[in-house]
Amino acid sequence: MSMQRDTIAAYIRLSVEDGDLDGDSRQESNSIVHQRMLIHEFIQSRPEFQNCRIQEFCDDGYTGTNFDRPGFQEMMAMVKAKGIGCIIVKDLSRFGREYLEVSSYLERILPVFDIRFISINDYFDSDAYAGTTGGMELAFRNLINSMYSRDISMKVRTARKTRERRGEYL
Repeated sequence: MSMQRDTIAAYIRLSVEDGDLDGDSRQESNSIVHQRMLIHEFIQSRPEFQNCRIQEFCDDGYTGTNFDRPGFQEMMAMVKAKGIGCIIVKDLSRFGREYLEVSSYLERILPVFDIRFISINDYFDSDAYAGTTGGMELAFRNLINSMYSRDISMKVRTARKTRERRGEYL
């Protein structure tokens, strides 16, 4: 990474539906805390990142089905200003769950800005795929993340309708 782009973006996200906040006692979910720890441990274990600055972007309580998230938008503004050289996430589903948009970011947008993208648990590092896409495995992972989101949304809607019909508290 060049000197002006020696900043790593640590991006963490958790959907409201996946959250485990218990009201007033905690400011962050356990998943956010664990994502942060995983990313920081990964960065510390890699010699090429030793002199890099880490900028965290967090969207706690935002869906991955779209990219209208404040932390994500702030991160992309820094990408466009050439203030970031690398984005690191726990896994692809934290980056986003909409198949076509995630693919667009990974295959078109981030490469235009020469951004390295690392998904720790997916063992994906865009540096290993210079000039090519992440292949079928990455495409399948994105597709599964997208399908999971649609499936869980349908289940939540169905459960709410059932409770509503029964006159139960929503």
